[in-house]
Amino acid sequence: MKHLRRLIQPRNPAFWIMLALNGLSAVLLWIVQNYHLSLLASVVVVVFALGNAVLGLRMLRQLLTTPPPGDDTP
Repeated sequence: MKHLRRLIQPRNPAFWIMLALNGLSAVLLWIVQNYHLSLLASVVVVVFALGNAVLGLRMLRQLLTTPPPGDDTP
């Protein structure tokens, strides 16, 4: 429960950036799976999706390691 409180911080911009990046990664992967793209276009979209996923995970780690505002417990 404590980790969930650290993760869900609607007043922290990192929370919204994490959601946007992970959502964009899902959309990009859906595009690759459902549309016939050239090999180059598929590789570019997959690279962007993986990059978004990595950045989203970094934001997740940042949120989990920083306490939410107003939380004085260690």
